[in-house]
Order: sequence, then structure tokens, then C-alpha cells
Amino acid sequence: MRTVATGLLVLAAVVYVLTLDRGGALGFVNAAAEASMVGAIADWFAVTALFRHPLGLPVPHTALIPRKKDELGRGLQEFVGENFLQEAIIRERLDAAHVARRFGVWLSEPAHAQRVVDEVAEVAAIALTKVRDDHVESLVREALRPRFHEEPISPLLGSLLEEALRDDLHKGLVDLALDEMHGWLLDNPDTVADVLGERAPWWAPTRVNEAVITRLHVELVRWVADIRDDPRHRARLALDSVLVQLAQDLLHEPETQARAERLKDRLLDNPAVIRSAISLWDALRRALTASLADPQGAVRRRLGTEVDALAARLSTDEALQARVDGHAADAAVFVVERYGDDLTAVITHTIEQWDGQEASERIELHVGRDLQFIRINGTVVGGLVGLLIHAVSVLIS
Repeated sequence: MRTVATGLLVLAAVVYVLTLDRGGALGFVNAAAEASMVGAIADWFAVTALFRHPLGLPVPHTALIPRKKDELGRGLQEFVGENFLQEAIIRERLDAAHVARRFGVWLSEPAHAQRVVDEVAEVAAIALTKVRDDHVESLVREALRPRFHEEPISPLLGSLLEEALRDDLHKGLVDLALDEMHGWLLDNPDTVADVLGERAPWWAPTRVNEAVITRLHVELVRWVADIRDDPRHRARLALDSVLVQLAQDLLHEPETQARAERLKDRLLDNPAVIRSAISLWDALRRALTASLADPQGAVRRRLGTEVDALAARLSTDEALQARVDGHAADAAVFVVERYGDDLTAVITHTIEQWDGQEASERIELHVGRDLQFIRINGTVVGGLVGLLIHAVSVLIS
């Protein structure tokens, strides 16, 4: 484009020379060519002055971009901040974009949903590998354990126990324990006999001990069966009474509360707590990592199910779409209000790091083509204006 613009200037100069001192129609052509040269040279000077000194001459107010690049960066930063990073503009654009619905439609495609599941699984697996045992130990030792030491456990245990008793949640556990105990007693008579035989008096005859032990085993099995089968058995009622009293003591009795707190502190200070936490974390990490690595694993299947459900809701539920779009707009506004100045400052910092000549070349590469049209237009418009002025001069004379 620079060659085209310069070529028009040369053409105007050639026409001017060829029609110099000619009259008639050629006089009009000569006047137009002269004005075209003036317009072309003036616009060449203006365009060139933006990026460098014309002909290398240090004419004042030329080479503007190399000299004013820092001011240009600051002005561009202010322009972007004032005209783009405004709450009203951001909310308007996000509202028009219908982010939630479009994301739901995109997510409805099986290939896209699978891609999301794969990405989430991969990121989660990488994150799990980054958590080391010493991280877990530090978390338990420096964060969780001091917090548990400070937090009274008695009111919590008392409230939980009270709620469990009110809803009869403990009865299922009691039934399960009695059923398992009854089955174990039936299946392990020899073990029961050995335990009871160790406590039999040494001076009693063996046959007497065996008869007593057998009878005790039978009665023990029968007693456990009675408790299991009778919801109103005295033992059950006694257990309920004990648990009710324990819940009340944990909530209101200072001595019981103090004992519970001391037990809590002893448990927390036991080195086995940290070892157990690390062991649990290792087991959980291995299980999750293996499931995430398996395309047919339970975690990936569950992720796929949840992604499909989310896609369906985002595509059809207008209330959910409105909430998600609102949250997205709030998040964008928060980021802009909190970090907008830092974001736009990147413009200034980047331009300040450029060399003046480098900045001039970069900008010229982006807008130079359009600027050459200014030269072309100046040549054409200058010729037309010169033609008009010459015509007026002829009419006047």
C-alpha cells in the first residue's frame, strides 16, 4: 500500500511536468496534478510523522509514537477501563450471552460431556498425587488437632445422642449387635467354653465345670435371644435409660463433661491419631486414584451421570439459568472491581517495556495499511480540489 500511494505521487509529478505551461484542458490537468502532489506530500508527512522523522529530519512534533508510547499506553489503559470494564457493560453482555443455556446445550453433546468428565478426572487424579503424607500430618497437627482441643465435645456428643434416642436410631444398632452376638455364641461354643473355663475354680471337678459351662452357654444364648426378640426387654429398657442419662449428663453435668473432655484430649494427643489419619488418607487416595483411572470406574460413572443431569437442567430450567447467569455476572463484576486496574495495567507495563522503534514498527504493521489510504485519498482529493480551484480562477479571470 505504501508503494501504491507513492506511485500515485510519482504519477501526479509526471503529469505535472508533462502539462507544465500548457493551456486549455491540459491546464486543468496541470492544476489537478499540482494539487495532487501537494495533498500527497502533506498526507505523507502526516502519516510518516506518526512513526518516524520525515526524511530523518528532527522536525518538531514528529516521531510521535516512539516519543509518546508510554502516554499512549496509559491512555489506552484508561480507555479500556472506562469503556469496557464497567459493571453495567459486563452485566449487559453476559445477560445477552445466555452463558448457562449455551453451556448446557454444549454439555448435552456426548463428546463434550465425556471431555468434561475426562478433564475433571485427570485434574483430580493429579491433585490427589500432589498431597503428600507430610501435608496430611501438618493439617492434622497444626490445624485440626488444636481446633478440636479448643472445641468442647460434650455438648456435641450429648446433642447427637439425644437426637439419636429421640428418633430411635440406636435401636437398629442394638438389634444388629444382638443378632451378631447371638450368631457368634451359637457358632463358637468351644471359644465360650475356653473363656469360661479359665475363670472356673481350680478345685472344682472337671465334670462339674463342664456341666456348669455348658449350662451357662445355653442360658447365655437364650438370654441374648430373649433380648433380641423382645423390644421391651428389661435389658433394652435399662440400656435406653443409661443412654438417656448419659445424654443429659453430657449436656448438663460438669463432671461428665470434664471426663469427656479429658478423654477427647487423650485421644487427640495419641500419636496413633496422626498415623491413622495418614493411613485413612492413603487408602482413600489409592481408591479414588484407581477409580479415576478406570474409564468404567464408579467415580467416572458418577461424574458422567451428574454431568448429564447438569446439562439437562441448564438446557431447560430457566430459573436455574437465571441464577447461574446472575452468579457469573456477579463473579465477573467482582473480578473486574477487585483486579480491573491490575488487568488494564498490563497494557501500560507491556508498552513501557517496548523499545520506541519496536513499538512504532508493531503499531505500523497493524494500522499502516489503512494509513496509506489516507495518502491515496489525499492525492485524489487534492487533485479534485486543485481542479475546482483552477476552474474558479478561470471563471473569475
